[in-house]
Amino acid sequence: MNSPVVKLCSVERSFEQGGEVIEVLRGVDLTVQPGEIVALLGPSGSGKSTMLQAVGLLEGGFSGSIAIAGIEASALPSDGRTKVRRDHLGFVYQFHHLLPDFNALENVVMPQMVAGADRAEAGARAEHLLTALGLEHRLTHRPSQLSGGEQQRVAVARALANRPTLVLADEPTGNLDEVTADRVLGQFLELVRGEGSAALVATHNERLAARMDRVVRLHEGKLV
Repeated sequence: MNSPVVKLCSVERSFEQGGEVIEVLRGVDLTVQPGEIVALLGPSGSGKSTMLQAVGLLEGGFSGSIAIAGIEASALPSDGRTKVRRDHLGFVYQFHHLLPDFNALENVVMPQMVAGADRAEAGARAEHLLTALGLEHRLTHRPSQLSGGEQQRVAVARALANRPTLVLADEPTGNLDEVTADRVLGQFLELVRGEGSAALVATHNERLAARMDRVVRLHEGKLV
């Protein structure tokens, strides 16, 4: 049996604010299996983004065990965490964070080149992903020439460019209207499943969460 793509054990995170300690994560346990798409549901301010930062190895200050693709990653030095992120993780945020001076194709080629891919292969991979997302006629358009939904679909393609084991998505449709959000999420789920990746998707939208394989809820710093 394959190892879980994510295994969190007793993960905690607290902040000090105004002399008061605020516990954001309080002993979180979570396992995500290969190919599984899990919705992380909770209201704004519940700690969803903090939990994704823990899984994404984006900052320190967490206690407990964080294993990514069978690698105990929480205690790795900075370069070790960077390697795990590069080799196993893809990220989609509420705001697309595309490079404004590069077109859609180039934005998806770029992370592949950073990872050492051949330029021609990276271009073919980028075109394949963008075409799967219905953007075959927008490949040479810069972000400013794309709609919000199109920009977010480019961000989805970028997240999947290096064939990640796990995609982390933080309110990926939160900046879109309802109709566009439904369409983008549908394409995201179809592409992630087609690529064989797993995904952990933070959202406060019950209706969107119900379209995923499993829903976990963050309540008072714990998953329920």
